[in-house]
Amino acid sequence: MDVSGKQAVIFGGTSGIGLAAAKQLATLGARVIAISRNPDRAGDLPDGITTMQCDVTDRDAVAKLCAQCAPIDILISAATGGSRAIGPFLEMDLDGYQDSFQKLWGYANVVRYGTEHVVDGGCITLVSGAPARNCRPGQVSLSSVGGAVEALARAVAREIAPNKRINVVSPGTIDTPMTSFEGDERKQFYANATKNNLIPRAGTADEVAQGIVYVVQNDFVTGTTIDVDGGWLLA
Repeated sequence: MDVSGKQAVIFGGTSGIGLAAAKQLATLGARVIAISRNPDRAGDLPDGITTMQCDVTDRDAVAKLCAQCAPIDILISAATGGSRAIGPFLEMDLDGYQDSFQKLWGYANVVRYGTEHVVDGGCITLVSGAPARNCRPGQVSLSSVGGAVEALARAVAREIAPNKRINVVSPGTIDTPMTSFEGDERKQFYANATKNNLIPRAGTADEVAQGIVYVVQNDFVTGTTIDVDGGWLLA
C-alpha cells in the first residue's frame, strides 16, 4: 500500500505507540485522525494529523465516529482501554482481572464497527503484547488479553479476506508514558524488566510504530503477528 493520500484512523493515537504510528504515517503522506479519550494530551502535532475524542469502550461512540471518518484506508487501534491487573493469578482480585479485558472489548468495538467502513484494499492493525505467548510471573492478565487479541485478528482475517487485511503487532517492554516512574527509578525499572532479553533494553514507541507501518504497507501480510520485542519470546 502506498499510504500517501490515504485516510488513517488511529484509536489510542495521541500518546505512546499510537502517536508514534500517527507521526510516521503522516510523514509518509497519510491523512491521520488520532483518537483518544483525552486528545489534548497529544500537544502540538505535525501537519497531516487531526484529533478526535472517543472512548473505545463506548460502542455507540465508536460506531458513530467510524462512520464519520469513512471511507477508511488504514484502521489502527493501540488503545489500552483501561487498567491492567498485575500479580499472581491465585491472589488476584477477579474484578481486576475482568477489568483488564477492557482492552479486548475496545479492540472488538473498533473492529466490529470500523471494518465496514474500511475500503477494499484497506487494512486493520491491532497491538497486543509479548506476554501473549511468553508469560512471565505476574502477567496472567496481560497474557490472557493479548492472546485473545491475537486470536481475534486471526479469526477475523478469514472473514474479511481477500479484500481487507488485519494484523497484530506485539511489543515487548516499551518505554512509553504508561510507565509512571521517573529519573533513575525509571531507568532501573526498565533495566530489571529487560535484563534477560536478547536485546537488554526497553524498546521505543518509534520502533513499534515501524512494525505497524510495515504491516500497513505490505499487502501480502494478513492474519499474522509481528513481534517487536527485543527477543522477549526467546528469553
